[in-house]
Amino acid sequence: MIYNKLQNLRQGSRTVDEYAEEFSLLLTRTEIHDSQIQLVARFIGGLRQQLQNAMAQFDPTSISEAHRRAATFEQQAKSSNWNYTSSRAKPPETATSTASTSAKETNETGQNRPPATEEQTLRRSTRQTAIRCYSCGEPGHRISACPHTSRQGLVIDDASGDHEVYDSQEEETDDDDDMVHKTSGDTGHMLVLRRSCFTPRRQDEHWLRTNIIRSTCTINGRVCTFVIDSGSCRNVISNDAVTKLGLTREKHPSPYTLGWLNDSATVRISERALVSFSIGPYYKDRMYCDVAPMDISHLLLGRPWEFDRKVMHNGADNTYQFMWNTHTIVLLPSKETVTPLAPVPTTLTLPSTTKTSLICSYKSFQTEFKAAGVAFALFLSAISAPVTGQIPLDIEHVLNEFQDVFPADLPTSLPPLRDIQHHIDLVPDATLPNRPHYRMSPDEHDELRRQVEDLLRKGHIRESLSLCAVPALLIPKKDGTWRMCVDSQAINKITVRYRFPIPRLDDLLDQIGLAMIFSKIDLKSGYHQIRIRPGDEWKTAFKTREGLFEWLVMPFGLSNAPSTFMRIMNQALRPFIGKFAVVYFDDILIFSASPTEHVAHIR
Repeated sequence: MIYNKLQNLRQGSRTVDEYAEEFSLLLTRTEIHDSQIQLVARFIGGLRQQLQNAMAQFDPTSISEAHRRAATFEQQAKSSNWNYTSSRAKPPETATSTASTSAKETNETGQNRPPATEEQTLRRSTRQTAIRCYSCGEPGHRISACPHTSRQGLVIDDASGDHEVYDSQEEETDDDDDMVHKTSGDTGHMLVLRRSCFTPRRQDEHWLRTNIIRSTCTINGRVCTFVIDSGSCRNVISNDAVTKLGLTREKHPSPYTLGWLNDSATVRISERALVSFSIGPYYKDRMYCDVAPMDISHLLLGRPWEFDRKVMHNGADNTYQFMWNTHTIVLLPSKETVTPLAPVPTTLTLPSTTKTSLICSYKSFQTEFKAAGVAFALFLSAISAPVTGQIPLDIEHVLNEFQDVFPADLPTSLPPLRDIQHHIDLVPDATLPNRPHYRMSPDEHDELRRQVEDLLRKGHIRESLSLCAVPALLIPKKDGTWRMCVDSQAINKITVRYRFPIPRLDDLLDQIGLAMIFSKIDLKSGYHQIRIRPGDEWKTAFKTREGLFEWLVMPFGLSNAPSTFMRIMNQALRPFIGKFAVVYFDDILIFSASPTEHVAHIR
């Protein structure tokens, strides 16, 4: 059954990739022992008739090669607006169907046929409608009926034993050298673009071997770079080039997505432009190009250009040859040239007239940087004495005066009840969480047990009989020690949130103004200086391997803890905030314009 399905497999309305996928699947499920040539013939025999005709000029040796060439022909047919589905297998036509077909063709040649688009007109303007021979290149006959059958490579053996290979076509074309125009590109003022299509080469490697062809052309009187890439299924023009050259953009008839033209992940192509360009004095052309943010060049000529102009590529010389009107155009690659940078002057001469604004926009900087290839940053700063680690005497006197504010160790008892306590209001009728404790290593368990015992000794926690519980965990600090926290995600989900504002950092920086002297005060265990509202302690219960405990002071991890802490800080420092102090949680910054004011502000 599977063998019959493989034997009768046809492409039909599917794509080449879909047909190849089913062909490979059936081939792996059937144990046939055909040779590679027979399998290739079986694969090609199932393609559409048009693809079979196109594949007849090649002799693929493997299924993968046949698949690749068939997919390439199919893509060319789609990009060239061919009716590639017209060659599907059809039943034998009767006289009636033939007559109706003839009548239909007659009607289609009349006035009812829709007018051709401008893009199709551009494509057909240079495409020869006559049949062309693949052997001699002359129109009017196929390769099977070529009268120049004697045109083939010959080997002449002379007496010296040296061999010379020549082709009779070369002798015939020598007389027409005056009609062959080798074009190396245009010269002039070039649009700036990043150089990115030359690959680094080894010292023993020819420069043409690893580089695609890159040269220059003229668009709207400006010299632009272009590359020819047969791997591109589209003709593309850079978005920057369209803007700088003033080309007209228009909506793309078939938008699509690309993902390889620049560093971005994907690029959506939704616009195109009609580009008129010239390369040398004899080749002047115009075509539609898709607009994309491309970095490799201003213009990219892909497979549509090669197909429409019937371009022949010489891989050894990396040249492209085609006929344009009555001239043979040969496009030559441009070798990479490294232009040394101008020496940097040791002294800087400022102009006599200065602008009112010295601010450069981001786009201007980017343009200048691409043009110069190098950037220097100059900063003006006042010469001041080096900062030492010694505290000024007047500041040291203030610190000695308030030594009780900076104790070495915190009190080992509960903080007093203040006007502001941390409230925990739960959503009515919410389900109380009960989470198991986390699995930890023996060292982590020992550290957690040590911190729990320390908190019990200070009176910050106590044993609990709460109905809800969340696990405790350890978080590493910057100094390598561990901080015990509570995973309060479950309790935070059912907690009513406060709306107390948290200050914005940019607003805090704006308050500093022109201050020159700063001092910072950092609170030590600031959260543990705030009590939990009596009656809400059971809502802070947490589990460890040793038991269930609840907090008497505000722990880390609760949703409303930052708001409560900012309320207390604003209440304590309200007379000074915005004048010479800013507060952001447990960090207090004191700023002043002079040393004398700073001492008074700290006091």
